[in-house]
Amino acid sequence: MQKTTSHPPTWHRKHRQSMTFGQKVADKVANVMGSWPFIITQTAIIACWIVLNLVAFISHWDPYPFILLNLLFSTQAAYAAPIIMMSQNRSAERDRAQANADYETNQKAETEIEELQVALSRIENEKLDKIISLLEK
Repeated sequence: MQKTTSHPPTWHRKHRQSMTFGQKVADKVANVMGSWPFIITQTAIIACWIVLNLVAFISHWDPYPFILLNLLFSTQAAYAAPIIMMSQNRSAERDRAQANADYETNQKAETEIEELQVALSRIENEKLDKIISLLEK
């Protein structure tokens, strides 16, 4: 039987587990909208939209100046901006949590180092005392 050791959850795992569904969606949307595939895909769709409306033989569903396309952009921006802001706020929260965890780790390390220095000083003093007592004999 294999023995498994359970490690205490890291600050990052705790942070991810505490995220709500909306926060996870905001992070995913921000990641997708801030990616090159999204920019390239959106550019291709816009180019097709414009070309199809300029050369349409039968029906121009959105003739120049492309008012419907502008409406779609406005709607996208109205939803994208707050979602991206939510994700940025989450990123700032995560950074604060990481900084706090780092600070606590540094405090513990400092305390342990100070305790080690005291112990080493004590050992050094004990050895010096033994050497002095041996020399005095």
